[in-house]
Amino acid sequence: MERRSFIRQTGIAGVLAAGAAPAIVHAQANIRWRLASSFPKSLDTIFGGGEVFAKKVGEMTGGKFQISVHAGGELMPPFGVVDGVQNGTVECAHTVPYYFFGKDPTFAIGASIPFGLNSRQMSAWMWEGNGLKLMREFYGNYNIINFPCGNTGAQMGGWFRKELKTLADMKGLKFRIGGFAGKIIERLGGVPQNLPGGEIYQALEKGTIDAAEWVGPYDDQKLGFYKVAPYYVYPGWWEGGPQVDVFINKKAFEALTPEYKAVVEAAAAYAHTDMQAKYDARNPNALKQLVANKTKLVPFPKPIMDAAFKASMDVYAELSDTNPNWKKIYADYANFRRDQNLWFRFCEARFDGYMQSVKL
Repeated sequence: MERRSFIRQTGIAGVLAAGAAPAIVHAQANIRWRLASSFPKSLDTIFGGGEVFAKKVGEMTGGKFQISVHAGGELMPPFGVVDGVQNGTVECAHTVPYYFFGKDPTFAIGASIPFGLNSRQMSAWMWEGNGLKLMREFYGNYNIINFPCGNTGAQMGGWFRKELKTLADMKGLKFRIGGFAGKIIERLGGVPQNLPGGEIYQALEKGTIDAAEWVGPYDDQKLGFYKVAPYYVYPGWWEGGPQVDVFINKKAFEALTPEYKAVVEAAAAYAHTDMQAKYDARNPNALKQLVANKTKLVPFPKPIMDAAFKASMDVYAELSDTNPNWKKIYADYANFRRDQNLWFRFCEARFDGYMQSVKL
């Protein structure tokens, strides 16, 4: 049987089971890529997603396809990785698309937008809806092809030096918040600050900012935010299921053989699942430890949530009137979100709510 036909019919798993992998690997050229991350090495979960991806690519090619992983700031600034991939300075990057909303707000839809999809719904939209098709069409304008390569799950709402009690407390609040959600914070009277993860602690400690969000208990504990801000607010209504991507220079990807392209896709999918599994497993114990260190868990007051929801819907309507990229993709995203929430309301949410109420 012709090799490519065999691969198409059996898939990677079938190839490995049949013992055909060595012949395929040996036929490929040695390749060396560099991956620029937007994250610091200290965060073994989110930075580690890039390492897991690179390791799997190496393992599945018998070491013939090697990707070196570089922390944010090592090769280029954490928020400069899209330019790096677009220009071919590096072959790929591991990042969160909403960091680049300043180029076009549409980037944010590829990661997370306020009151958007949760992590499972996001994966469903990407792979079974039109998400991957639509976002790749958009990223093509930047010479990029993307692969989902991680999700943190729903995030916490961040660390505050003073407790939020009313909507008025948002006025003038200097809040480190990633990406597109800053637009909504502005509508509430806050002052968004878009700082890389490695710079947040110092700014919070010195009072340069009043509040900061990152991910959740496991990462936030590592970064030490509990030492300088006592109030830990939830939920992160702007990050119900933020997707992390591997962005690949289109020319570099197209130069790969079909077998290597399949390896890249499979490795990214593995890293995607691995990242959320790690967060889900590690967050509970970290939260217990934070509470033991006198962290005060506080929900966002409902008036703030309601005001944020209204502001978000207003911004989405305005963008749909002015940005053709946003209008096209958000319309599909919003329809998918509506149907997903209908389904989750009847089963997933009711089950989860009950299980949390009985406190096993």
